[in-house]
Amino acid sequence: MSNDKTFSLEERAFGFARYCRFLVRNLKKTNSNIEDGKQLIKSSGSVGASYIEGNEKLGDKDLKFRIKIS
Repeated sequence: MSNDKTFSLEERAFGFARYCRFLVRNLKKTNSNIEDGKQLIKSSGSVGASYIEGNEKLGDKDLKFRIKIS
């Protein structure tokens, strides 16, 4: 059984960030949830941004470095 599906990492990162926003929206409005939610939203969006920036690489070494960051 082969899996012919190909997944774009950009699409997956976008979907993850989107899912995190839906998750945070449905949390109770407590001080800790608000602060943790802000951090989750920032960090989930950062993954996709770092990956996109990594695609604009200067060389193979630069790509590996940027992917490690994301």
